[in-house]
Amino acid sequence: MRTRPLGRTGIQVSVYALGTMMFGPYGNPDPDACARIVHRALDGGINVIDSADVYGDGESERVLGRALRGRRDDVVLATKFNGPMGSDPNRQGCSRRWIVSAVEGSLRRLGVDHIDLYQAHHPEPGTDVEETLGALTELLRSGKVRAIGHSNLPAAEIVEAQWVAERRGLARFRAEQPHYSILNRGIEREVLPVCERYGLGVLVWSPLAMGLLAGRLRRGNAETASPGRLHWARRHLTDERKLDAVEALAVVAEQSGLPLPHLALAFATAHPAVTSAILGPRTPDQLDELLAGAGAALSDEVLDRIDEIVPPGTDVGPIDVAYQPPALARPDLRRRPPGLR
Repeated sequence: MRTRPLGRTGIQVSVYALGTMMFGPYGNPDPDACARIVHRALDGGINVIDSADVYGDGESERVLGRALRGRRDDVVLATKFNGPMGSDPNRQGCSRRWIVSAVEGSLRRLGVDHIDLYQAHHPEPGTDVEETLGALTELLRSGKVRAIGHSNLPAAEIVEAQWVAERRGLARFRAEQPHYSILNRGIEREVLPVCERYGLGVLVWSPLAMGLLAGRLRRGNAETASPGRLHWARRHLTDERKLDAVEALAVVAEQSGLPLPHLALAFATAHPAVTSAILGPRTPDQLDELLAGAGAALSDEVLDRIDEIVPPGTDVGPIDVAYQPPALARPDLRRRPPGLR
């Protein structure tokens, strides 16, 4: 497994990372099977594992912590905060109040004394980024956290956070975790160039487009092949434009002598700004299938053919769980009151 530097942190991470969103009640409820996934990933050369406090309401971190006993030093351990951990409105977000509490919860569930990469899971427009960076700087100084990052941040907010850190003498964010796949290339326009400019590591999530590029979801069988995910990803998994693109990409993969998921992962890690692609297997066998393509590389000819199917910097269609800026989700933020129009 190849390794790459995580931005300018000095940390070396594998080109594939293991994501644990499927660990727990909403994916694989068998902790022993999840532990086997962790051990196979480590044995296969993966050295970075990503989780979040909200995955399985904390169960993902608990399962991961048990699986890492005796192997903690082999892992660049990443987790995230921000999502709601209960009904209390203060048990979520990017406030100092919540961050100092959330990190203790993650450390306890993971059974570790420090987190290598602590990330804000989503943008928090209502919280001053100085408040967030101040709390994270204190965690870095205490040794509970070794590097800090964010996820799903628009380019302008990445720049703002870097400026605030410099002007206020606070720790800088060192990594970004955006959504990126052949079907959703929008971050190529601004997010990835900005990450390169500021030396951020980039861990991309869902490089298989939530299963559409895994090779099993094809036109006519999306609903039967993935019934468990349809309740929260129906629009994505049944988008006709995406299904058309998948069929075209399957032809490119076959002519290239690669399984479709290996093509998709090789694409995601070919961009010079991308550090690692996060794999989210639900079973050990799924992980084995993905690890088999770790050495795949795409020629310029194949990349050109992919560009013809999904042009650079474009999204074929929306992804249900992707972050939506408030002004896109709320009409009142983009329309003047009737009396002032």
